[in-house]
Amino acid sequence: MKFVGTKDYIATDDLKVAVNAAATLERPLLVKGEPGTGKTVLAIEVAKALGAPLIEWHIKSTTKAQQGLYEYDAVARLRDGQLGEERAKDVGNYIKRGKLWDAFTADERPILLIDEIDKADIEFPNDLLQELDRMEFFVYETGETVKAKIRPIVIITSNNEKELPDAFLRRCFFHYIMFPDADTMTEIVNVHYPDIKKRLVSDALKMFYELRDVPGLKKKPSTSELLDWLKLLMSEDVPEEILSERDPRKAIPPLHGALLKNEQDVHLFERLAFLSRRDGV
Repeated sequence: MKFVGTKDYIATDDLKVAVNAAATLERPLLVKGEPGTGKTVLAIEVAKALGAPLIEWHIKSTTKAQQGLYEYDAVARLRDGQLGEERAKDVGNYIKRGKLWDAFTADERPILLIDEIDKADIEFPNDLLQELDRMEFFVYETGETVKAKIRPIVIITSNNEKELPDAFLRRCFFHYIMFPDADTMTEIVNVHYPDIKKRLVSDALKMFYELRDVPGLKKKPSTSELLDWLKLLMSEDVPEEILSERDPRKAIPPLHGALLKNEQDVHLFERLAFLSRRDGV
C-alpha cells in the first residue's frame, strides 16, 4: 500500500514520496523540521492510512538504546531468589521488552516511531545501528536472538538539537519538512476548523506570517500555536477588524499568549508598539 495522506493530515507531495520511498527501500525515514510541523503526527497518520499498528518510543535525555531492546532487572531476581520465589528460576520473568522488541515480534507490519532522537546522548543513534540495519538483536540473559518477523516501517524524528552521526544518516532516507506556506496552512486550518470564517483565516494568517518574519524573534510560532490562536479568536469572538487593521510588525497581536512563548519576544513587540506610537505611525 502507498501512503497518500489522510483527511486529518495535509501531506505535501514530497513528503508522501519520502514515506513511500523509505518503505520501498526498507530504511528508516528520518524526518527533521521546526517543532510543530507535524513530524510526530506523521507516524500516527501513516499508521492510520495503512491500517498498521503504531508503536511509539518517545526519547528523553536519559533514554538509552538498550531500553529499546529490553531491560533486565537483576536486582528483582536476586531479591526473589533470596526469598525463595519460584519465579526466580526463570530469567525471562525479569526481562522487560522494549519498543524494538515489540515491533520485531508484531504479527503484522507495524509503524515504529522513534520520536525526537536528538534528545538522547550523541552515542544513542550509533548504538542502534546494527539493530535497525539487521532488524535483529541478541538477548544475552536467555541466549535467544530476536529477529523481525516483518520489517517495520521506522519513522525517526529530530528537532535538530544535535548533529546525528554520519554512519546513522547513511542508513536513513532523509526528509526535511518545510514550514507550510500560506496555501498549505489554509488547508490545515480548514481540516481542524471547517466552519471558520474565511476572512478570519486570511487576516490571521497574514498577521501570523508577518509575525514569524519579525527580525530578532527568539521562538517563531508553530502550526499548533496558530491553531490554538485561531480557536481563541473564535471562542472570544474577536472582531475581524482588529486583525485586518493592525500591523503585526508594530503591535502585539490580540491573545498573543498563544503565539509568543517567552518574555523576550513579548518585550520585542512591546518595543515595536512603543516606537510605532512615538513615531505617530
